[in-house]
Amino acid sequence: MSARDRLANGLYGAGWATVKKLPEPAAVRLGRTVADVAWKQRGAGVRRLEGNYARVVPGASPERLAALSRAGMRSYLRYWMESFRLPAWSTERIKGGFAPKDLHHLTDGMDAGKGVILALPHLANWDLAGAWVTTKLGIPFTTVAERLKPETLYDRFVAYREGLGMEVLPHSGGTAFGTLARRLRDGGLVCLVADRDLSASGVEVDFFGETARMPAGPALLAQQTGALLLPVTLWYDDSPVMQGRVHPAVEVPESGTRAEKTSVMTQALADAFATGIADHPEDWHMLQRLWLKDLDPAKAPGARERGAR
Repeated sequence: MSARDRLANGLYGAGWATVKKLPEPAAVRLGRTVADVAWKQRGAGVRRLEGNYARVVPGASPERLAALSRAGMRSYLRYWMESFRLPAWSTERIKGGFAPKDLHHLTDGMDAGKGVILALPHLANWDLAGAWVTTKLGIPFTTVAERLKPETLYDRFVAYREGLGMEVLPHSGGTAFGTLARRLRDGGLVCLVADRDLSASGVEVDFFGETARMPAGPALLAQQTGALLLPVTLWYDDSPVMQGRVHPAVEVPESGTRAEKTSVMTQALADAFATGIADHPEDWHMLQRLWLKDLDPAKAPGARERGAR
């Protein structure tokens, strides 16, 4: 294990071991302090966050983007403080920690026995939403986790999410899709974070007026299994209770090839995600490159002229 990996593993381990023991007001203050320090340092993640917000809030002044990125870092650290503390939350605290709207889209789908896919962007705290589903609704579900380095850090995340009642499959290895499909055919629930895909199999979508790539998995699973595909958006308000909305199902087109259907459905997911992100941009924790112009500088406006110079 490299020195950097040992540091990451140690920091996350300390977070789960220490932060969960803090009184909630102290954890809130700690998260806000860490967020403000990171924001003032203006590292690569903060600068990328502002660049992403510039797409979401076109025409925003530098002052507006700076205020958004500060609020975004505070929201991001709220996610981490809550996540570190979730294993120590009581059942009643988890049940009262989330208030989703239009939940009938999920419960009606589960009652019909068709299987349901919940697809979410990186908004607010998707782990809390998952813990609420397993605790308040009593519905177990299956999800996928990207393999992190070091391996011990990945194992921590898997153990943490399994402790919240989730079945966690590794993203790599090629077996996750088949297992997810079996769960759905059995009438189960699958939850996937689905607003960023850098693989060659990602689907290009129009996202806030520019091209981004999102995973094909949710749309393919819905086509293959007949499961409902429901977008979900989350956000924080001024209360300790996270808010959310379950959007109407993304329908499978009646005609077209599998690739064409997947493209249409993934665009519909992107459009639903965009509504939630536009309403609550500060709760979108996207500190990485997303749009293709950012991933490939050659596609950026004026790239040829810059190259010639």
